[in-house]
Amino acid sequence: MDFRKAILIIVTCVLCTTAWSAQTLSAQIQQIARDELEKVVAASGLSEPEFDLTVVSSRPAPACSVAPAIEAVDTRQPARMRFVARCPDGNGWRHDFIVRARVSAMVAVASAPLTANTVLGESDVALERRDITNIADPVGVLANVVGQSSRRSLRAGDVLRAGSLAAPVVVKRGDGVMMVARQDGIEVSMAGEALDAGARGAVVRVKNSASGQVVRMRVVGAGAVQPLDLPLGE
Repeated sequence: MDFRKAILIIVTCVLCTTAWSAQTLSAQIQQIARDELEKVVAASGLSEPEFDLTVVSSRPAPACSVAPAIEAVDTRQPARMRFVARCPDGNGWRHDFIVRARVSAMVAVASAPLTANTVLGESDVALERRDITNIADPVGVLANVVGQSSRRSLRAGDVLRAGSLAAPVVVKRGDGVMMVARQDGIEVSMAGEALDAGARGAVVRVKNSASGQVVRMRVVGAGAVQPLDLPLGE
């Protein structure tokens, strides 16, 4: 074997090692990014998630004799997650990576056009697969949106977001309400007037019709409130 051929083989082997190291590192970063996304999706209660990830770097990472340490720097935005890899051997290099992810899952969507503040019924919503990469708070359980109302108008197919949903107001200011307290099988009720509007679970001021005293009560349903110290629904 002549000298030039030997040099060519050595250079080729070095390049192969470097390429293999870069590919392995990219695969490891991609898996860590996928694990992070799966945690977020699981915590949101979304079903059948799918991920499409691409690892981006301005240049190939140098070879490392041992496994580089990988740190997630910023994973808040799936479309642009930042990672850092550090080689702990004598080279001691630090390399930045960007992971661009596309995320889809089965989420609640509007089945038909709906006006703002419409209370959502079972026929108004459905589960469909959508790209949720740039949607921070999609809802994956239909039971969590039925009975809620949307703060804005919706088109058919629009993804329902938790932040744009609200419990419907069931007590309005000026409504006559019944103040009910139940404990140990004993029920006491008094008529009152709501001084605030509120959804179920909201705390409103109520004026006792008999005494004129104003007290804070919790809304339990249409025309019904209860003392704050009782569990909701009692």
